[in-house]
Amino acid sequence: MKTLFKVLGAVCMMFGLMAIAGSANDCDGHCMEQANTVGEMLAVVLFGVFLLISGGLCIAAASKD
Repeated sequence: MKTLFKVLGAVCMMFGLMAIAGSANDCDGHCMEQANTVGEMLAVVLFGVFLLISGGLCIAAASKD
C-alpha cells in the first residue's frame, strides 16, 4: 500500500508540474487567438498547485511509519 501511495504521489506531482509549466499555453505571440485568458491560466495554475500539494501529502503519508 505504501508503494501505491508513493507512485500515486509522484504521478500527481509530475502532472502538477506539467500543468503549471504549460498553464499559459503561449506560442511566442504568433498565435494569440489560441492563448489562454488570465482566468484560465490561473485556474490551471491552481489545479497544478493542488496536484503538487496532494502528491506531496501522499508521499509523506506513505513514508510515515
